[in-house]
Amino acid sequence: MTEIHGNVEGIRKSVLDELSQWYEEEVLPDDFIPRSLLERLCAYSAVLNREMAVYITRDGGIADILIGWADRIDLPDTARRGRRRRLCMIRCVHTHPGGDGYLSEVDVSALITTRFDAMCAVGVDAEGRPTSAQAAFLNPDQEGAARITEVVSARSIPGADWIREILETDARYRAEDSATEKGAEQAILVGIDSEKSLKELRELAKTAGAETIATVLQKRAKPDAAYFVGKGKAEDLALQCQALRADLVIADDELTGVMQKGLEEILKLKVVDRTTLIMDIFASRANTREGKLQVEIAQLQYRSQRLLGQGLVLSRLAGGIGTRGPGESKLEANRRRIRERLTDLKRELEQIERQRDLRRNRREKNQCPLIALVGYTNAGKSTLFNLLTDSDVYVEDELFATLDSVSRPITLPHGGKALLVDTVGFIRKLPHDLVKAFRATLEEAALADINVIVSDGTSPDLLDQHATVLQVLDSLDATSAKRLDVLNKCDLQFGPRELFPGAVTISARTGEGTDQLLQRLEELLEEGMQTVKLMIPFECYGLLFKLHGYGSILGREHEEEGVVVTLRAQPRYINIACKEGASLLSDEVK
Repeated sequence: MTEIHGNVEGIRKSVLDELSQWYEEEVLPDDFIPRSLLERLCAYSAVLNREMAVYITRDGGIADILIGWADRIDLPDTARRGRRRRLCMIRCVHTHPGGDGYLSEVDVSALITTRFDAMCAVGVDAEGRPTSAQAAFLNPDQEGAARITEVVSARSIPGADWIREILETDARYRAEDSATEKGAEQAILVGIDSEKSLKELRELAKTAGAETIATVLQKRAKPDAAYFVGKGKAEDLALQCQALRADLVIADDELTGVMQKGLEEILKLKVVDRTTLIMDIFASRANTREGKLQVEIAQLQYRSQRLLGQGLVLSRLAGGIGTRGPGESKLEANRRRIRERLTDLKRELEQIERQRDLRRNRREKNQCPLIALVGYTNAGKSTLFNLLTDSDVYVEDELFATLDSVSRPITLPHGGKALLVDTVGFIRKLPHDLVKAFRATLEEAALADINVIVSDGTSPDLLDQHATVLQVLDSLDATSAKRLDVLNKCDLQFGPRELFPGAVTISARTGEGTDQLLQRLEELLEEGMQTVKLMIPFECYGLLFKLHGYGSILGREHEEEGVVVTLRAQPRYINIACKEGASLLSDEVK
């Protein structure tokens, strides 16, 4: 016997068997719905006090029979939503027990989303008789819109006219030369934290290529163990998703496997969480081999924690009682493949990290100071990096525009050299797996001589964002390096500067304030330095070029014996210069 779908709880098997016999009926090509079938549909709907629906195929068969609740029916996606520009060749007729035949917004959105041939609502009175009816058809002239008929008597449905409407609409779609491309995914954001957090999630969704059509906030001290939000809220969200024709739902926190599964079962939509969204952005931004490896490692580690199974019952790798039989389960096989892939990726990443360590050791040997640009994502670090180094690193007004760390030399006001590093931006709730995977890259901040904390001075969340950056730096043990606060975008509407005493205000877009920034960087690097005069004999003239790496050359004079250089450097570098042939003429120059 063919199955009846929907809310069949509490219905006798004999009734379900009677309904199953409808599958054997045939509908004439020019009949929208047979009168006898309509009357039986309404009679059962009144007896059960639940909405009911039948799916009728274009060739006259009954494709599905569904039973809903007293005030709604969840229409399954029988027709596959992938066929965006063609009708699904199925029309849906459903009842409104105790009500009229007016179509609801959910009915119309289900028509558009599933691309039914037609959507028809029929009112049912207390006696189980049909009262009124209304139908809707897709509008080929306007994508995402429907044409809705007037309400008619259910006993005089213009079946032939409505069938003609279906055929004409279908002919219009078939006449199109090519299918239109699907635009951005329509997303609904769900959170339990704050509107501020949802606002940031909206920017993340935009960066990932999704369009936010609604946000839902349910203030909770902690997420629901089964559905993230409460079950009632999840059921309301399901109706909202159907009415707005959403493609996916994005949760503002990290979901457990149980939460994600529970939400997807209720919403009948793809559900992703904030962590998955950020990882997706990282995956699209990674350009270097190292960046791609780090992202894949983080994704695999995250997914391995969310493989749902039946615990120890499914594990068959060990020997002994209870483990003999057909071999390892699919769940265990998936875990094994992830472990093997992770091993290969980590081995390759270790080789790249060893190469970075060699470059780092070479840089330390050459005594080149390291300055790291750190800060909240989209604060303007890459724009500032391009300005100071005359580079062309990718810049865009979006979150995580730059993922791979880049380093370039810069020249300080008095000729000193330093290496400037642009690092990946930070964000609230930065996924733990990403921090672990990118730890080697983020170590540049921990090993830097100076961390320049770039903040968006126009952001209303400036203090919270700055606190997040400090928290991430502390988690990386980047506490020994000197720190310099830089407030960017001073050419725009700027917030209160007194919150950050000693900060340098700049505009990375116009260049305003960069001279002061370079001066402050030089001052920080020169703290504890001495200014001395050295005699460089002509036979050691090559030492003159090395002094640029030891510190800043403030002046030089040519004499008969050689070149007298005024050098400002750390005492240990002055001693190295003397050992390499320079003569100290004065201990300290004022």
